[in-house]
Amino acid sequence: MSERLGVAVIGMGGAVATTAAAGIEMIRSGSNTLAGLPLADRQVSGMAAYRDVYFDGWDLSGDDLGTAAMRHGVIGEKELTNGASPLNDMKPWPAVGSTDFCANIDGANKIAAPGHRAAVERIQADLQRFKADRQLDRVVVLNLASTERKADLAADALQSVDAFERGLDRDDPAISPAMLYAYAAIDAGAPYGNFAPSVAADVKPLADLARDRNVPVAGKDGKTGQTLMKTVIAPALRDRALHVDGWFSTNILGNSDGLALDDPKSLASKVGTKKSVLDSILGYHVEDHIIMIHYYRPRGDDKEAWDNIDLTGFLGQKMQLKLNFLCKDSVLAAPLAIEIARCLGLAQARGEGGVQEQMGIFFKSPQTTGGGEPVHDFFEQQIILDRWLGDK
Repeated sequence: MSERLGVAVIGMGGAVATTAAAGIEMIRSGSNTLAGLPLADRQVSGMAAYRDVYFDGWDLSGDDLGTAAMRHGVIGEKELTNGASPLNDMKPWPAVGSTDFCANIDGANKIAAPGHRAAVERIQADLQRFKADRQLDRVVVLNLASTERKADLAADALQSVDAFERGLDRDDPAISPAMLYAYAAIDAGAPYGNFAPSVAADVKPLADLARDRNVPVAGKDGKTGQTLMKTVIAPALRDRALHVDGWFSTNILGNSDGLALDDPKSLASKVGTKKSVLDSILGYHVEDHIIMIHYYRPRGDDKEAWDNIDLTGFLGQKMQLKLNFLCKDSVLAAPLAIEIARCLGLAQARGEGGVQEQMGIFFKSPQTTGGGEPVHDFFEQQIILDRWLGDK
């Protein structure tokens, strides 16, 4: 019998989380198929079935999830009356937020805690209550919150586990909300996945804590659209000896993720993870690798990603490749969020803690043990995941 897996989401009222939760509720009701779920054809012993996955979590907005989903526009009345109706009765738990770390995202549904330690205690109490109330066998924490600005990795509190603990005690401003959630999860023994570009479990003290406590962690920044295409196309160009002279990428989107990225500090954090893949795959530096992201409110969740690639081939001949990907951002992201949660649950069931490098296929900037260079090639990543799953 499949275990009941709880997914406690940071950013539960967001477009990705509400889309994922709606999809699972519709699968449970029989009104949705498993189409679009990357691991739906896999039969892996110990992995939670889709019907046995349960969502809840924190958000700075107190709107019920049905209202939130309608606002995002990815799903609508059709889905909410055809299996996803439980979202109407779900309200996010009060969340930790900081306009210092995420300038454009705020809300009134905040945890009333006097400092870092108190916030951690509230987060952990929420996890305990979630597990008990829903009779769950296991709970994982998944960060689907908006992108935070870059952290100061040189800060004293981020150098060791002991230093981080002292930072919690003195409410060190270098410790972000994303780090508080990651610490709370790891300290409580709950696997943690970081779908955002924000620094969280990849900061040294938290990676060390996850290793020492044998708690699975994975991240960061979900690889959904433009970067997915980059990690598929770049290996083919490399293996055909087509030299990439330049790669220009631009995006327009109008959802809350786009609003968060309209802040230059959050944007810098996101661009950093999107730029990390190309040189590693090609084996040389592409000087003219340009990435632009623009918030364009009318587009909503219907993101457009456009790429222009300049190439040099045989006899020095110049060529171009152009790609225009029009997609629903959250429809690409939600299945990955579900699979990340299921894989983290499986890792813990197998007794495998620390950084889960085999899950790198889900992320733009895969976390590695000891901060080593990650594999970015999509096809190599798929082989690594397949071997770990062990059903083929």
